[in-house]
Amino acid sequence: MTKTIALVGDYSKEVGSHRAIPMALELAGKSLDIAVHWSWVETTAISNHYTEELAEFSAIWLVPGSPYQNMQGAIDTARFARETRRPFLGTCGGFQHALIEIARDVCGATEADHAETNPNGRELVITPLECSLVEKIDQVFFKPGSRLYALFDGQPTTENYFCRYGLNPDWKNRLESAGVVFSGYDSAGEPRAFELRSHPFFIGTLFQPERLALRHQSHPLIEAFVKAS
Repeated sequence: MTKTIALVGDYSKEVGSHRAIPMALELAGKSLDIAVHWSWVETTAISNHYTEELAEFSAIWLVPGSPYQNMQGAIDTARFARETRRPFLGTCGGFQHALIEIARDVCGATEADHAETNPNGRELVITPLECSLVEKIDQVFFKPGSRLYALFDGQPTTENYFCRYGLNPDWKNRLESAGVVFSGYDSAGEPRAFELRSHPFFIGTLFQPERLALRHQSHPLIEAFVKAS
């Protein structure tokens, strides 16, 4: 049984998560006894006709590495996965840009933006974190009743980060009213993961679960993503 997953992002061997993701998929496939196939898709390859570039894939992972060469391509990727109900995982930059897509296309905030690429934007959904999470490790606690809570049997998990930007708190309620469930929080109570309850599998995490593969361990979230695909 073969699963073909699009890894959407601008691949660089210098980015640790990019080295880890293929390892993470391979470990998940072995754990599930599934042959997992994946292909890298550059954000510059995603255009207004993104269906052509992504239609062949059974699932989509919007990978870390922002600012993307084509920010709109990253946003369109999240929209494609959401609208076609394909399994979607967005980690770090993928988490951030999936929230921007929902703000733009569901909430109607056409100027929703990211402070990294447009610090003077009028509607910044993603803003600098009060404390940088570059090379940080912290616990994540999950909201009861959520998919992530069930996936981790209600137990917290310890996760790795490599980011400087996160959700603007001013946007939390508005996104929740659009169907976003913030289902993972750090030890300070800040949102670190979300999911769409109405979607078969649409999850974003500010942490990078793929980094567990660098220690030759499979991550349950990535196994769930592969299984959903």
